[in-house]
Amino acid sequence: MLKVGLTGSIAVGKSFVLGVFEELGCHVLDADKVARDVVEKGTDGLKLVVEEFGETILREDGSLDRPRLGSIVFADEQKRLRLNAIIHPMVFAEQSRWLRSFEAEDPKGIAIVDAALMIESGGYKGFDQLIVVWCETVLQLQRLMARDGLSEEAALLRIASQMPQEEKKTFADHLIDTSLGFEDTRRQTTEVFERLTLST
Repeated sequence: MLKVGLTGSIAVGKSFVLGVFEELGCHVLDADKVARDVVEKGTDGLKLVVEEFGETILREDGSLDRPRLGSIVFADEQKRLRLNAIIHPMVFAEQSRWLRSFEAEDPKGIAIVDAALMIESGGYKGFDQLIVVWCETVLQLQRLMARDGLSEEAALLRIASQMPQEEKKTFADHLIDTSLGFEDTRRQTTEVFERLTLST
């Protein structure tokens, strides 16, 4: 089975690209969704995060207050790294289990894992090929502000916490530029899929 990493900075359109790959027949996993799942209410992951950051990050119902936690970790790199150190091992374990299950089920298939911090964490090294999704910086800022309801200052802080797009692009086997909208992105994604099928 061909194992492909998909990454890119925040708000560049990775989820749309992943959806197109799924439509084309790839097995897909959104590692960022897994990262949310492992800290759902009642999980060991949430317990560990509360032990590290305190109960002020919880809502009244006991679930994680994501905006509150985000305001803490995006303002302090050490705290952000500590959060990642708690969550990443749990996400990697689930990702490995998922890959093994599909490798047994569909040895000639293509499995694509989408993770925003795949390069920063070193996780990309475990994949056969790497796709980097990107877009023009001004569009990224506009999309992030609109998607998450953030001020320009807060959005810039989140963008700055990640590896610059130009640096991420240097790691790529394939690049997909989402700047021109959905249909152009779909065309590029289909072209990358056709190249991937030649590698299986």
